[in-house]
Parts: sequence; structure tokens; C-alpha cells
Amino acid sequence: MPFVFKFPDIGEGITEGKILEWYVEVGQQIKSDAKVVKMETDKVVDDIPSPRTGTVIARYGNEGDVIDVGQVLIEIQVEGESASTPTPKKEEKKKIAYGVVGNLEVASDNDVLPSSSEGSAEQVVATSTKKKILATPAVRALARRSQIDIQQVKGTGPNGRVTKKDIQEFTGTKISTSVPIASREPISIDKEASVTIESLSQIRKTIAKRMLQSKQVSAHMTVFEEIEVSELEDLRKSQKQKFKERGTGLSYLPFIIKAVVASLKANPVLNSQMDLANDRLIYKHQYNIGIAVDTPSGLVVPVIRNADQKSIFELSVAIQDLATRGRERKLSRNEFQDGTFTISNFGSIAGIYGTPILNQPEVAILGVGRARQMPVVKNDELAIGRILPLSLSVDHCLIDGGDATRFLKGVMDLLNDPMALLMM
Repeated sequence: MPFVFKFPDIGEGITEGKILEWYVEVGQQIKSDAKVVKMETDKVVDDIPSPRTGTVIARYGNEGDVIDVGQVLIEIQVEGESASTPTPKKEEKKKIAYGVVGNLEVASDNDVLPSSSEGSAEQVVATSTKKKILATPAVRALARRSQIDIQQVKGTGPNGRVTKKDIQEFTGTKISTSVPIASREPISIDKEASVTIESLSQIRKTIAKRMLQSKQVSAHMTVFEEIEVSELEDLRKSQKQKFKERGTGLSYLPFIIKAVVASLKANPVLNSQMDLANDRLIYKHQYNIGIAVDTPSGLVVPVIRNADQKSIFELSVAIQDLATRGRERKLSRNEFQDGTFTISNFGSIAGIYGTPILNQPEVAILGVGRARQMPVVKNDELAIGRILPLSLSVDHCLIDGGDATRFLKGVMDLLNDPMALLMM
């Protein structure tokens, strides 16, 4: 009997994933650890490896389908095992396969499926207390989005399978579903359709859940400030060619990270985590700074670890690397973990002020707006200055107004002395 390989539990609370690309076909011979499928999970794209060597005899799901952890991906006829003789049952531990995100728990030798009576690995039989409905995961997802009970839809496909056309005809509305997977780029619009539906990516669903969770468990408060950064701009311009020759750019962000880390050391409560379940406060002694990166698939927040130990140049390199790989979906899962404070530089696109939402379980996040030239008073005279807006959101359950403003003043004082930051 065939070996059944299920979508493994890769940790981090992942319960489902979207199939982005199949690397194998039915009838193809594969080796253990060979890539089977590219899955979009939380904030990363993972290549799932095969735990066995053999021949793929069935494949489940199409590109774009969302599947649950524990759902079957492929069936493999393992080399040296008879296709007609069941594998003897025996007690054994769960086998572990090495994957791009760590250890993956895989199906045991005793996890088998009977041969499909429909002759196609892409035909999925759904179990219901009322009746069995034949439909692919994509069709079921379309029915859910259209708020339709799929039990009420008469299937016109093979063996009574419910198709997308059946769903559309049931509603009496033509629905456009021709949209790219996991992309915020311009989509294809069917002018004859009354609506266009774009499936939520795994990233977008995760962002939605975490933003709602943050607002529900934290008492958000935001403090706004402005700082005149003409000296910082002059220093940046004087050094950017040297940085370019060494392979990286130079923005305000490395200086801001340096100032943030120094002010966190002086105001450690903003680098902490509240543990209400145990009535305690956990102070972090590492300074792992998350940077919000805008990608076509949604916002991701990779972390620069031990930012206090890095120079302005090293921070510039790290920022450029994380931003580039974040947009290309090449970041590993551990690069999103263990952050202690987050910076959202939304001003790099547009926007002067914002009220950033806390990145749980952190208790503070700094928003950086768009720097612009404005009239300022210097030495009792009117002059042209460059104003950088800052927005600090904190959890008011833990951070008082005095804590927030002292931290923000510390950041501002350091940005007013950018040469000192360059030497740190």
C-alpha cells in the first residue's frame, strides 16, 4: 500500500497553507528530501521535502488551493515495497524530516490511503453528516466566500462534483476569480462580472488576525513629535557615496535604530513584555529591532538581531538585505522571531503621521513619517529646516505617558547629534 505524506505541522501555530507550486507530477520518481511542493504559510514561503524515496502515484490539490495541516499532499509507492501488500503494522515513533524551517513531523509508514475510486488525485471527497459532496478545496473556498451552503448546490461535474460554474449559477451572479496568487499588484478585471474576488493570501489573513489581536489585548496610546534633522541630512549626504562604494545605501533608518537602542537602554520598560497570566513583567536584555517591510504580498516584519552590537554600516547592510529578501519572499521563519521593538518607516513611501499598531507581544512601536522641508526658527531667526515626524505607539496598560515621552526625547536628543551615532 502507498505511503501517505501529509502537510506537516511546522510549528509557529500554523494550521493551513496555500499551494503555490508543485515540483512533482504523478508517475515521477523522487528521492527522500527532494522538494515536493512550495507552500505559502504565515510570512514565508516554504519548500516541503519528501520523507521517502519512491514514485508519486497520487497528488492532492491544485496550485492556489488552501489546505489544512494533516491533509494529504501526495501518495508515494516506496521502493522495495509491494503495491498490493500492506505494510505490517508496528509500533514506531513519528519520523522527522528536515525542512527549510526546521524539523517537520511526517506521516508514519502506517498512514495509508486506499486507491482513489475516482481515478484522479485532484478529486476530493468531503465527508458530511448530511451527504457526501464532491468538490475541490478551491470550489469550497469560493462557496464560503459567496456565503453559500455547498450542500444545497447541485453538482454538474463528473460523479456529481460541484464546480465553480455551479456556484456561480447557484448565486445567479457571475464572479470573476482570475486573480494572481499572493499579490497586491494590479489584477485582471472581468468587465462582465458584478464583482471581482481575490483570495486572501496566508500573509494577509495572518496580518488581519494579529492586528485585531493587538487592538483587543492592548490599550494603544500614541505620542507624536517632530525633530529638526538638517545635521543628520548633511551627514547622510556626506557619507552616502562611501557607503555606496561598499555596496549599500544610507538612509535615516540606521541612525534611528541606533538612537532607539540607546534610548531603550535608558528606558528598559519599552523593551519588555507583560505576562499577565503570571502577574509579571519580563525585561528583555537583547535589542532585536523589527523593521516593517512593504511587499507585494503584504507587510512583513523581519528582525535585526543584536542591533546594539552593529555599526551604522552594518545596520545599513542588514536593512537592505532584509528588505530585498522580504520582497522576494526569501526570508526564513526564524528571521521574524524574537523581536523586542519595531520601527515602521511608512514615510519612505508617503505619510507624515500615523498611529502604528503594536507588534505583539512587544509593548512599543515607532512610526517614522516623511521628512520634509519647512520653515523653522533657529537662533531666533526664521530659516529652512528639515522636519522628521515621529509617532510612538505604546501599550498604556504598561507604559505611562512619562515613560513614552522620556523615551521619545532620548531618541530625539541622539538624532540631534548624528556624528555621535556614527561613532557608536
